Amino acid sequence: MLILLAIPNKGRISEPVNKILEKAGLKMTIKGRSLFAKTIDENINVMFARARDIPEFVADGVADLGITGYDLVLERGVEDRIEFLLDFNFGKANLVIATPEDSNLSSIQDLKNGMKIATEFPNITKKYLESKNLNMEIIELSGATEIAPFIGVADLISDLTSTGTTLKLNRLKSIDTIVSSTTRLIANRDSIKDPKKQSKINQIVSGIKSVLYAQTKRLVMMNAPKEILEDIKKVLPGMSGPTISKVLSDDSIVAIHAVIDEREVFSTVAKLEELGAKDILIIPIERIL
Repeated sequence: MLILLAIPNKGRISEPVNKILEKAGLKMTIKGRSLFAKTIDENINVMFARARDIPEFVADGVADLGITGYDLVLERGVEDRIEFLLDFNFGKANLVIATPEDSNLSSIQDLKNGMKIATEFPNITKKYLESKNLNMEIIELSGATEIAPFIGVADLISDLTSTGTTLKLNRLKSIDTIVSSTTRLIANRDSIKDPKKQSKINQIVSGIKSVLYAQTKRLVMMNAPKEILEDIKKVLPGMSGPTISKVLSDDSIVAIHAVIDEREVFSTVAKLEELGAKDILIIPIERIL
């Protein structure tokens, strides 16, 4: 029984995905520019592919699992043939309708039948236009979509943007959002129903989930006088309450460990110092199970 996981071979999500898999315990053995890699688990192999092709590979059963963008799943039209298992909550981007800044088009209501729209996402764009009862000519491009309105190829574009900076640099403005996308773990429907594969797939999901969860947490360690312990407990509830242990060199001092949300570190440390805690350490966490 072998599980094949398809991951992006390049692009903005490739490196963070590789790091998450390694932290999850799925260290890969890569030989040269091979399309496949073994992992530390003999039952799990990795296939490197274009992020755009991964949804189809998973839907067709070429791969059991895949990591790709939600937008690419929709573009391939396979959302009804796969299962979404996890949202990585990164690789965030919006597919937007955009026009030149000096255009008199300022909202979706200004669009007319017969206009031309250039995009790398013809299928999503077509469904969106149909939902708005618009009949427009879709010009499919494989890149440099931003230039289309300025060379007479199209009146507007449908393009992916994460911060809006690229649109501004190209003197474009967004007038509507088609879909918001993040990186997802997807599965072939037959694979997740296969009793022989279920256990290993669950292990992969659990491992990745533990890393993603840990990324938002920090381990706080400190020493503090026993008399302020109750006050510190109020500041540090932790996941199931702080862990308290003795300091062998001083009976009046206790060591305290707790896991807190990363967003609370700054304010929590300030409160701990005010209470009299000392030797405060903030430590990243690899995984939380």
